[in-house]
Amino acid sequence: MVGIPAGKFVMGSPAGEPGRFDNEGPQHVVSLKAFALAKYDVTSEEFLTFLRATGYKPAPCNALLNMQWRSPGGGYAYPPYDEEPHRWPASCLDWKDAQAYVAWLNAEVRLARPGLKGPGPYRLPSEAEWEYAARAGTTTARWWGDDIGKDNANCNGCGSKYDFRALAEVDSFKPNPFGLYGMLGNVWQWTADCWHKGYIDAPRDGRPWMEKTCTKHVLRGGSWDNVPVFVRSAARTGGEADGGEFDYSTLAGFRLARDLP
Repeated sequence: MVGIPAGKFVMGSPAGEPGRFDNEGPQHVVSLKAFALAKYDVTSEEFLTFLRATGYKPAPCNALLNMQWRSPGGGYAYPPYDEEPHRWPASCLDWKDAQAYVAWLNAEVRLARPGLKGPGPYRLPSEAEWEYAARAGTTTARWWGDDIGKDNANCNGCGSKYDFRALAEVDSFKPNPFGLYGMLGNVWQWTADCWHKGYIDAPRDGRPWMEKTCTKHVLRGGSWDNVPVFVRSAARTGGEADGGEFDYSTLAGFRLARDLP
């Protein structure tokens, strides 16, 4: 994991940013404590390890095409795509699948460290933490600049060899200034927050914005089949916690966060 320093930033996009959606405002200053974020998305092989150990059965992300992770038990598990590379980001996952992985990993940590207090160190990042880490001190539409450029990410129009073809391995592109790989493009990334249509009354301390009843959660970063307007540091959307939205659930993965002392 990568240590992300404490700091403050302006969350959201300015009115004049090309491709901006109304749900990216109003801009507001957020102050965050230091935290850690995974250098990469959870990979296909890491998610298979979880399935083999637990027998957990994710629901299909596309029931019509029977696209799903298969977990028959007995230490066997299979990814959605035949011969899927081990270092592809795990995708075809809903928010509940991500939380199941987090719960399993924290249980493993508690077994290894019986004296550990609390539920465990790992969690999903808040939406504010995600954007702060994705920007890595920059204020442009993307950490590398305002223009999409070439060979900076995997999307439909990002100018790489993967353009609108398939996922790329998690370390296929250079990292941002914080040392994080794949924050933009490749797969949407789940965050802890409930979905809200804008930032009015949003927290300003970096914590997740939650509700008592919450059926949709925030996704960030864009995916391999999105056009470049979705591959921006401020771009955001919401997905159903238990799937049900083809475009997002089939193209969604996640990365881990944890608090620092």
